[in-house]
Amino acid sequence: MTSPADRSPSDPSGATRAADATAAGLAAPRIAVVAQVDHGDLDAGSSLFRAAEALGYDAGYVRVRHLQQALSSPLLFLAALAQRTERIELGTAVIPLRFENAGRLAEDLATAHLLTGGRLRAGLGPGYSAHDAMYARAFGTQHGDHRDHVDRILHDLLSFVDGEIVAGADAHVEEVEPGAPLRLQPQAPGLRERLAYGAASPERAAMAGRLGLGLQLATMAPDDGSGRSFEQLQLEALRAYREASRASGNGEGRVMVSRQMLPVRDEAELERYTTLIPRERSAEPGVLAEHRRTELGGRSAVYGKVVLDEPVAVAQALLADPVVLEADEIALVLPAGSPLEDSTRILDTFARHVLPHLLVALP
Repeated sequence: MTSPADRSPSDPSGATRAADATAAGLAAPRIAVVAQVDHGDLDAGSSLFRAAEALGYDAGYVRVRHLQQALSSPLLFLAALAQRTERIELGTAVIPLRFENAGRLAEDLATAHLLTGGRLRAGLGPGYSAHDAMYARAFGTQHGDHRDHVDRILHDLLSFVDGEIVAGADAHVEEVEPGAPLRLQPQAPGLRERLAYGAASPERAAMAGRLGLGLQLATMAPDDGSGRSFEQLQLEALRAYREASRASGNGEGRVMVSRQMLPVRDEAELERYTTLIPRERSAEPGVLAEHRRTELGGRSAVYGKVVLDEPVAVAQALLADPVVLEADEIALVLPAGSPLEDSTRILDTFARHVLPHLLVALP
């Protein structure tokens, strides 16, 4: 989490945790939250992230959905949220590129970067690949293969952010000399270094590393048929990313890993939080365990386990996760549809009762 000077006075334990970590020679990990914000209660979404800031969380990410009640225009929401927060970094997990125009997204990202005071941490991803016809009327038809379509948008986006000259001015461009080079505006220094890609496979993770993007790892991984566990599959992707990043001169890169591990303080909370999980997972036996099923893109996937237990047990589960141990940022995934009161309490319990165990035990 953040340094003591950056913490809110409403989090008196935050400075103590950071000081203890420093005295022990440990680097306090970046801690984030991933939440779903619904259009029907944007104020509740804003309140949740402001509570996360008060508790000392380093970053807050919103999920992005189309043709659903969950947030569809995340950059508008984050720009507004930035006016009501001071320190917490604000991001997306993830913006699905299948539905985007590279030029317009480059403009929106740069504007949001400026409006958030450089606190934007946008995660990008491919988007859905199955049942694409339902999106065609609103977002246009894909051109060719889904991956090729997404890659064209991604590479164009990065080129525009990097300042590609897209045209020369003619006499009709006001206040610009004819022939002057034109770039998408605004140009926002520092934006490129704050973009990340949500990759699940080693191949796509390595691509993110070569491009100098951060890596976002979610709570699922593609099932390659090897029978390996979720953690083994995800660790392979993380290491492929690091290797490609180093080989491309981008250093170790930046890895954010999401986990749904919910600390509970009593039996009443355990019972209440358990009812939220089926909204995230298929309601089948062993719903809290790692399991395999078909994900939204129509492919077989392995989903990580959900830990719903006392704070010490949650900390132990995180410390036993090899992907968490090699990541730069741990993001707590809140159940979709959880009431503001429950979500805020989960954030509070994690910050005050899970994080201290992590700080003293992380290598």
